[in-house]
Amino acid sequence: MPRFHCPLPLAAGQTLQLPAGAARHVQVLRLQPGARVTLFNGDGGEFEAVVERMGRSDVAVRVESHHPVEREAAREVHLAAAMPANERMDWLVEKATELGVSSIQPLVAERSVLRLSGDRARKKQAHWQAIAVAACEQCGRNRVPKVHDVADLRSWLSHAAAGVPRRLLLSLRAEALGLRDAAAGNDAAVFLTGPEGGWSDAEEEAALAAGFRPVTLGARVLRAETAGLAAVAALT
Repeated sequence: MPRFHCPLPLAAGQTLQLPAGAARHVQVLRLQPGARVTLFNGDGGEFEAVVERMGRSDVAVRVESHHPVEREAAREVHLAAAMPANERMDWLVEKATELGVSSIQPLVAERSVLRLSGDRARKKQAHWQAIAVAACEQCGRNRVPKVHDVADLRSWLSHAAAGVPRRLLLSLRAEALGLRDAAAGNDAAVFLTGPEGGWSDAEEEAALAAGFRPVTLGARVLRAETAGLAAVAALT
């Protein structure tokens, strides 16, 4: 059954107009009145609904039963990633969402290739949030991870991961522990991963001072976007 994100209050028995994005998706799929769909608004669970009317640019649906199903990971994992260049950040957001990440924080580091600010950063954040929504529609998640505004690493570290007990930093330091050993248990965790050129020494020291613990993913050196996904997969 096709799934659509509908960020509106939903209740069984109501008839409503789908938001523009969801309506456009219904039309692209060429669904007709009587077609059954699944709606979720991010508050938990999902609703069955039936298409009642198809207009040129609008779609009306009748909301039916609510199902309190959840498909979230057992552990709350937040990914803070120095943004990889080109389309790799798109891929990172999509796959991290599928793997169950709770939120994504795009960061600018000293050696970042991709550097965003102002309107360009705001447009990219909205673009990545839309990718997370689409990934939830595809994979069955009913809660959409928040993609935060782009932030500078140093500024973010000043208030990073408040209240999150596990703060983990991908590091090449000799004292770095294996990820599974450093993150044993199911308590919430934030994983901080660097750009293509890696962290500077000063950035690593700043992260350690902010309570992050250095961890390693093994002997192989992974690409920036692969490292974040490997960590999310291991933690969730």
